[in-house]
Amino acid sequence: MARPRAARYDGQRDQILARAAELFARQGYTATTMNQVAAACGVTKPTLYHYVADKQSLLLHIAAGHVERLERLAHDVQEQVLEQTLTPAARLRLLIERFMQAYAHAQNEHRVLTEDVRFLPDAQRLQVLAGQRRVVAGFADAVAALRPELRAARLHQPLTMLLFGMMNWTFTWLRRDGALSYEALGDMVADLFCGGVFAVATGETRQPGA
Repeated sequence: MARPRAARYDGQRDQILARAAELFARQGYTATTMNQVAAACGVTKPTLYHYVADKQSLLLHIAAGHVERLERLAHDVQEQVLEQTLTPAARLRLLIERFMQAYAHAQNEHRVLTEDVRFLPDAQRLQVLAGQRRVVAGFADAVAALRPELRAARLHQPLTMLLFGMMNWTFTWLRRDGALSYEALGDMVADLFCGGVFAVATGETRQPGA
């Protein structure tokens, strides 16, 4: 019979993943050693291996865990939309604002997701990518709900990728202690996108080559 986990097991594991994400984000996955992770966590290396199998496992748990949290966030927003019968514009704004808030508290994990997933084996990398695609699909549906003709013109997905381009790379320049907060930036992104999406031409109104 397997020995049950201690009550603090999950909390300790979460702390290890957070410290590892910080190290990976600051100095890169390949440059970080398990000795450094153990030291940052204040545990011995054998104790570290009690929680994770190896460095590759750390990377997978950090990246996949971040994507899973974003998926749950998108699901929670959809539940709120259904409960409150929000308009398509309100739904998209809420998604943008909630994701920007989430990014504010997961800058390290987001950097790892965008920069280090390439070091995972194909099967694990595709697992993370599948989750990202589900998140993007949810946003694309919200964009198409705001302007249904975008789906027919096959523009809702490219526009969604442009939206993620605004949101995903803020960790490279936005400082947590700066004058501009993630919450304020979320409002700006929502204003820019929700307002600008109606300026996008579709069908016969598009210029040749556009």
